[in-house]
Amino acid sequence: MTKFSKIALTRNIKADPGDTIDRLYRFLRDKGCQVFPEMSCRGTLSDPDLHYYRYDQLQNSDLAIVVGGDGTLLNAAREFASYQVPIVGINLGRLGFLVDVSPQKMLHSLDEILQGQYIEEPRFLLAARVVRGETQLAEQLALNDVVVNNHFQTRMIEFFTYVDGHYVNHERADGLVVATPTGSTAYALSAGGPILHSSLDAITLVPICPHTLNHRPLVIGSGSHISVKIDPDCKIPAQVSFDGQANIKLEPGDAVEITRSDIRVQLLHPRGYEYFDILRAKLRWGKQPNTDRTTPD
Repeated sequence: MTKFSKIALTRNIKADPGDTIDRLYRFLRDKGCQVFPEMSCRGTLSDPDLHYYRYDQLQNSDLAIVVGGDGTLLNAAREFASYQVPIVGINLGRLGFLVDVSPQKMLHSLDEILQGQYIEEPRFLLAARVVRGETQLAEQLALNDVVVNNHFQTRMIEFFTYVDGHYVNHERADGLVVATPTGSTAYALSAGGPILHSSLDAITLVPICPHTLNHRPLVIGSGSHISVKIDPDCKIPAQVSFDGQANIKLEPGDAVEITRSDIRVQLLHPRGYEYFDILRAKLRWGKQPNTDRTTPD
């Protein structure tokens, strides 16, 4: 008897999954599960008569299995979050922070997970809305980050930042990353931000290439309300992106309002999962530099 009986299956359409999806499908069916392949799985399964589903048709799933990389899981997380469907990530590429099950170990790991042997980890999302005057232009969720940056130009934008209604600063920079602990190891880390442990209820604000070096990353409580307003006099086109996957153009005077969402994504990890093991492997902590590489003449 399995803990999960109705399982959604989705993948990265840009990566070649080989026979991974088909192996997963047959394994889950042999375990007595109902498997609902999402549209992205077309062409990867050997059964020609299968029906494929949209995300909004998978809301009653007990579990979602995501095959790909961290970007694929981010997209799936935003789709499944409001339905409270827990997610397992199968990694097709390099070691991911979120998709931590390798194809070589996936059947063994999934067998344990189906029996209820797993580590459950809730991750909070950001809820953002874009406002122009009194009009709300858009509303989005983000598991990693909300990024306000310049749009297709290598020039700085100007913006104001407020936290809980309090003025923080006025910046000239390439942009600002507002990241969850999940996103602290993504763009925010590349921009010089701190790594936040996944259990923290905190948000980090990380400037991207600020004009003055005294503009440093800031860590605040996750219950804070953040507002990033494009300076009305800013002449450089700006945009806001959500997990680097959905983008909206901004005009001078537009504001991006960001809060912690009440929705949490439930990530399921195999037994033995350890957050610091992932950090060590991904960031190569303790590894010696490659001395076999030669410099060009």
